[in-house]
Amino acid sequence: MKEINDIIKAYDEAQQKGEQSALATVVHVAGSSYRREGARMLITEHGQLTGAISGGCLEGDALRKALLAMAQQRPMLVTYDTNDEEDATIGLGLGCNGIIQVLIEPIDAARSGNPIALLKAVASKRQYSVLVTLFSLHDKRAVQPGTCMMVTADGCIANDSIPLKDMLIKDASLVLHQQQSLFKELEFESAPLNAFIEMIPPSVALIIVGAGNDTIPLVQMADLLGWQSTIVDGRPEYAKAERFTAGCQVLLSKPENLLDKISIDDHTVFLLMTHNYNYDMAMLPVLLANNVVYAGMLGPRKKRDRMLQELQDKGISFTPTQLSVLHSPIGLDIGAETPEEIALSVIAEIKAVLSGKKGSPLAANNSPVIHSRAVLKA
Repeated sequence: MKEINDIIKAYDEAQQKGEQSALATVVHVAGSSYRREGARMLITEHGQLTGAISGGCLEGDALRKALLAMAQQRPMLVTYDTNDEEDATIGLGLGCNGIIQVLIEPIDAARSGNPIALLKAVASKRQYSVLVTLFSLHDKRAVQPGTCMMVTADGCIANDSIPLKDMLIKDASLVLHQQQSLFKELEFESAPLNAFIEMIPPSVALIIVGAGNDTIPLVQMADLLGWQSTIVDGRPEYAKAERFTAGCQVLLSKPENLLDKISIDDHTVFLLMTHNYNYDMAMLPVLLANNVVYAGMLGPRKKRDRMLQELQDKGISFTPTQLSVLHSPIGLDIGAETPEEIALSVIAEIKAVLSGKKGSPLAANNSPVIHSRAVLKA
């Protein structure tokens, strides 16, 4: 979501300057690539790039193609074959061994359903969204419909001229239900048409209970990732917004009142970092009873075990499923010592948990590809 928000901001700035812009989107990958389907980059007529579609090897040529697309006011599909070590276009011999399809769409600000308008609709609410992008792999010279529909559980925004609209709404609803992007080939007016039906989850909401100095690098790193951070503390002298980044929300709250102020979804994670045993013990049963996906607690294993035992003595027990989301001590074992290193360890563990990964070295992965396949084919 951070990339989308950055692109929206860059587009608005370009509009204020009266500059044209185009959106480049990776819509299909065969084999390996640095970025997967859904990677985006905004390109302005003066060459400003926001976002990325590769590790840097495709951006220069994409800029040239985008300037052409803006001049012609016509979307184009560009193929990059990184299997070819002699490819003069890529020219870096990266050996990614993949074929990458990039759709470049000039943005018409006067059209209400343009790609940036749809991205703004995605970013406007904290919910799962689906973007539908249509293109033709069979005939790159054909008209490329482009990014044309946004679907959420509570509605649909689509271009008036979108082909096969009803069928695509059904496919988008299925993607919402399965929470898995889909690549599909459609028959349209005797010619095949390809659809990238992309699931976009909301940003991670990081709730840190405790406003000590060791939370500051955590918030800074979360901000770099585009996560939405909220700091909660019952001490007025600590719960001050000026101590944290501008995008961080700071709440003064007692533990029993916290959930009255926060909405929880499956991208909401909690960290207990109060350095206050009683406050943490008051919060822990509240979090575990609400089926959060991740609850990390600062401190040694001995603290966790003692706390759970005291809660059990009070008649408060938890199921194995509830306990499985409790991570204490928090973080991956990277030898972290300083607050900044601990923050890196914790952020990495949260990312691994949300991605369903173990946080092990990539070198230990025997799979031929680094990225797991994010898009199903139908």
